[in-house]
Order: sequence, then C-alpha cells, then structure tokens
Amino acid sequence: MKGKRFRSINFILWISFLGFAAFILALTWVFQTTLLRKFFVDEVKSELQDIGSEVYGNIARLQRLPSYNGDNVDNYIALAQYDNPSINIYVLDEEGNCLYPTDIGNGEASDEYGIGGVDEEVFSLVYGELSKAGTDKGVIVRIDDSNYVYSARFARSESQTTDMYLYINYSTELSNSAFGIMQKELVIVSVVVIFVALIISALLSMELTKPIAQFTRAAKRMAKGDFTVDFKGKYAYAEMDALAETLDYAKEEIGKSDELQKEVLANVTHDLKTPLTMIKAYASMIQEISGDDPEKRAKHTQVIIDESDRLTALVNDILNLSKIRSGMNTLKPSVFDLSEFIHTVLERFSYLTETMGYTLEREIEDELYTEADIEKIEQVIYNLVGNAVNYTGEDKKIVVSLKRLPDKGRIRFAVSDTGRGIPPEELDTIWDRYYRSSETHKRPIKGTGLGLSIVKTILIRHGFEYGVESEVGKGSTFYVLFPEK
Repeated sequence: MKGKRFRSINFILWISFLGFAAFILALTWVFQTTLLRKFFVDEVKSELQDIGSEVYGNIARLQRLPSYNGDNVDNYIALAQYDNPSINIYVLDEEGNCLYPTDIGNGEASDEYGIGGVDEEVFSLVYGELSKAGTDKGVIVRIDDSNYVYSARFARSESQTTDMYLYINYSTELSNSAFGIMQKELVIVSVVVIFVALIISALLSMELTKPIAQFTRAAKRMAKGDFTVDFKGKYAYAEMDALAETLDYAKEEIGKSDELQKEVLANVTHDLKTPLTMIKAYASMIQEISGDDPEKRAKHTQVIIDESDRLTALVNDILNLSKIRSGMNTLKPSVFDLSEFIHTVLERFSYLTETMGYTLEREIEDELYTEADIEKIEQVIYNLVGNAVNYTGEDKKIVVSLKRLPDKGRIRFAVSDTGRGIPPEELDTIWDRYYRSSETHKRPIKGTGLGLSIVKTILIRHGFEYGVESEVGKGSTFYVLFPEK
C-alpha cells in the first residue's frame, strides 16, 4: 500500500512541482554566485582597463608638455578621481614611494593602505606581475575580493632618473555589499517559493486527480454489476471529457456483453436441456413401451440419434467458437479454387431441393482463386447458406453468387434470401452469439444460433471485409469480399 502511495499521480505531481521549483532556485543560485559574479568581475576589469588606459595616456601627455609640473598632474588626478569615486590614482617611483598626488607623497594624507598611499607588499605584488608581463602596457592584478589594481610603467624621459609607475586602485566594496544583500534576499525568496510551491502543487495535483478518483469509484460500481453509473460530468479539462465519453461507451458495450452473456447462458441451457430431455424420454419409452416393437423402437431410437446429433453440433459449435476467439485454432491459409469449392459445399444442400421444394440458384463465375484457410471458409459458406435457408420466404428461393469486382484484386461472395428482411436497428446485432430475429421461421436444417457469430469471428481472423444488406419485406444479402489470387 505504501508503494502505491508513492506511485500515485497525486504524489508524483506534488514531487514534480516541488522539484521544478527547487531546480529553478538552484539555477538562480548558480547564476548569482557564479555566473553573475564572473560577469561582474569581467566588467570591473574591463572598466578598470579603460580607465587605466585613459589616465595613463593623459598623464603621459602632461609629462611631455614644455610647461609640465607636478601641479598639472595633481589637478588631473583630482579631477579623474572626482569623476570615478571608486578609484584611487597614484604615480609611484620604483621604490613604491608616492610621487603624485604630491600631498600624499608629503605625508599630508593617508588612505586605507597607510601613509604614502600604497602598501609595500601590495606594490611588490603588482610590480612582480608587471615585470612578469614584460611590457610597459598596463596589467590588472586582483588584490582581494574588494580591490583590483591597474598598473603600468611610464616611459623614462631625459629628465627622469628613475622609473615611474601608474597605480590605480579600484574598490568593489559597495558592489560586494550589494551581492551580500542579494544573497540574503535570495534565501528568503527561496523559502517563500518552496512554501508556495508546496501549497500550489498540492492543490493542483488534487484538482487534477479528482476526476480520476470519480472514475475509479464509478468503475468499481460497474465492476460489481451496476451499469447505471454515469462517468460524464463537468470537468475542467477536455481530456477528462473525452475519457468520460470513452468510459461511458465502454460501459454500454460491457453492459450489452453482460446481457448477451446472460442470454447466451439461457439459450445454451435451453438448447442443452431440450435434447437431453428428449433423449431421456425416448430412452424410457424404449425401455418401457416399444422395446419389443421393432417399428416403434426404430422411430424412438432415431429421435435419440437426431437429438444426440443436435447436441453434438451445439457442443462442437461452442468449442469451435471458443477456439477461434482464443487463437488456439490457428489459420492454415492456402490458395484454392473458390468457385469449385463453393459448388462442392452447395452439394450438401441438395436434399433440400430434392425433397423440400427449395430453389438454390447459382451465379458463380469459374476459376476464381483466393487464399484462406479452406476448412474455416467451408464453415463460413455453410453457415451463410444455412442461415438463408432458415430465413428465406415462402418461395423458398436462395441465390448464391461469386463474382469478380470491377476493382481488380477482390471477389464478392453473396448469399441472398427472399425472407422478411432485417430491421435497420437489428443489423448490428445479427452477428452476435445466439441472436434471434423477432420474426418466426422454420429450420429445415439443424442450427445452434452460433452460425453468424462463427462466420464473423473467422472473417475477422482472416481480415476479410463482410456485411449484410437488407430491406424489410424484400429479403437479405450476406456478403464476403475475398482477395483474388
């Protein structure tokens, strides 16, 4: 029971929604902590590179001016830092001493790195990276999570006795603080999203599975024999409406099958009971009355033989139908002359034309070949002709035809009678087991009521098209379309 609960649609939908929400949150975390930070660092480096190149170029031009002096550089550095509050600009000598701004170099000001503007260890790190690069072009060095440095070596002029270095510190403390706030907010958002996902997924899964629960309850009632259940209802989804219609159709068909099963059972019981009763009665008569009278004994024993044959035919038909439907009786197709074969089967009905006044007309084209199981097709032809004999009109006329259709590749076999015909509402039920027409009729040949059902099952197994055309008061025509070989 526990395993079924974990495999229920309700639980799977709940877990799926929850997993989807967790997946989205995980992607958000990855984006913020990895991709967004990497993007930010790349932007910082790109901006610092642009600022450094611009400052380097401008200071280099000031140094080449005839009117060059420290005030010019100090003023430019002050203006550049005003435009970019996140940066600190220094010009250092090769010992790391601050040359510009001059007020820092004179010890009149200090920043976070101490007197002189630049920490010695930091300058050593930057100087090492610059030397390793082997170029006067600037390099960017990451000092820590909050500070990056752009450094470049100025070309030595004739008036200079030492190398000069541009040193620009870029602080990202404000940005890092914003990242920290975003992470805290993301934690809160994650908790809220998970909680909301739990509620929404639970409500949605219950809403989606509610119709299924209704179908299940109705199906259980139907399984107990209650075919009054109705699967249709007001559903929010078109798929549920379609499923309800399908289940209602299945219910109707199962109900018909149940009624048919009861009818078949009643008919089989009656058909078995009647010959058994006759056999017992006539056996008692032979024993008690006609045992010494040869003429009466012969009549009574013939009745026993006839009823035994009828009982045997019924049992055989039931067994054949069961075997064909279950697939135990496999088909053995072969190519044969259908025209000649039909003539052979019709010879078995010659006693009807000779002794009972039946007319059996034949409209059979010669040498029409087909491929099928010849034994099964014999049952089809015999049962269709026998059905026509049982239901034909007072003129006792039956027409059997076999013709090639205009569209090559098919042969039409048909058996027509002149009976009262079949009402339109009964055309779909005549192929059912133990179908009984509402019209009265005589049965000059022995029948079990399973003939048309056997015909239907055999033809379906072959994949052949079949049907019936009927008009009330004018008779019926049963037909089969065989493939021509």
